[in-house]
Amino acid sequence: MKSKIKKILNRTFNGPPSEIEKLIESASLFPRYKKHEFTFNAMTFMVTDFLSVAYQLKEFFVEQRMFFPTKNDNPLIYDCGANVGVASIYFKKTYPNSIIKSFEPDAKAFECLQKNILANAPTGVELFNSAVWINNDGIEFGSEGADGGSIFFEGNKTKVSSVNLAALLQNEKHIDLLKMDIEGAEMSVLLSCRDQLHKVNYLFVEYHSWQKNEQELHKLLQLLTEKGFRYYIQSIGSEIKQPFMRHKFENGMDIQLDIHAINNNF
Repeated sequence: MKSKIKKILNRTFNGPPSEIEKLIESASLFPRYKKHEFTFNAMTFMVTDFLSVAYQLKEFFVEQRMFFPTKNDNPLIYDCGANVGVASIYFKKTYPNSIIKSFEPDAKAFECLQKNILANAPTGVELFNSAVWINNDGIEFGSEGADGGSIFFEGNKTKVSSVNLAALLQNEKHIDLLKMDIEGAEMSVLLSCRDQLHKVNYLFVEYHSWQKNEQELHKLLQLLTEKGFRYYIQSIGSEIKQPFMRHKFENGMDIQLDIHAINNNF
């Protein structure tokens, strides 16, 4: 009853819901971790989890939190942890002549990624069904069913192919944006790329601190500082109202942060 009254008051004072508000409302009523196809802003998406992708669409296409200025006619973008392709499609729509390399190890998410790129951004996007890692030897990966698959996720483990990101970056002269959302593996990968980070103009890292592992935020911030980046940090996920309590988190992470970093050397 309270939620209905809140919706009525909201629409009275703020007008009818926007397209993204309608989408998130529909997604919140849809079963989690179930394959689904829908349209948004004249684009068609096939997804493995409706709700998580609805929030991705809000972040990228409505809030445009990954927009960056560039004078490069053909910006090079690495999308590490592409999931079903929302970020890659946003980049292609925003920078039509961009060259995008998208990496996604989850087989079901990658199947959706292929379909979504073909439907919405058919040229200029190279897809890799692999995890970005510190070598090419493959790695055990746990599929969570949405956008939280990880080498640290305990369920549905299988060995997937991997690509040595440092070796790939070594072959590039300049990277306009390196987006890294790889669910806890970011510290190992970034440290392996230490000698290549000077080539990166803009860097996005979603930092994940798994409760059972050492917290490494200080290492990440030190690395960014050493390489000439200035960063902005935003906390995501549930708010902790009593931080001194020993919380047990459902997703196994005690910290989740969005870090946008700009290389001051450019």
